[in-house]
Amino acid sequence: MGFETVSLLLNWMELGALLAILFRLSSTFTLIANTQRELRRAIHHLGESRAAELRINNASHDAGMTSVSHSPEARAGTMVPDDLAALSP
Repeated sequence: MGFETVSLLLNWMELGALLAILFRLSSTFTLIANTQRELRRAIHHLGESRAAELRINNASHDAGMTSVSHSPEARAGTMVPDDLAALSP
């Protein structure tokens, strides 16, 4: 084989390797995007369930029972970083 043939073959192999890397990166970015989407859904669902819990606590508080929520943020229905830290394993 001549030098030109080997050089052309190596160039095609290099191009193939670069394409393989790009396809692999594409699937990695897709995985990251899906994970981010699922985390947003989970946080949104957590916020909804927390708001429902606060409504129940406020209703029971109005009926004369004590509320479990102690922080002003919890009573307002907003989540703060301390709330998320308490929920992590």
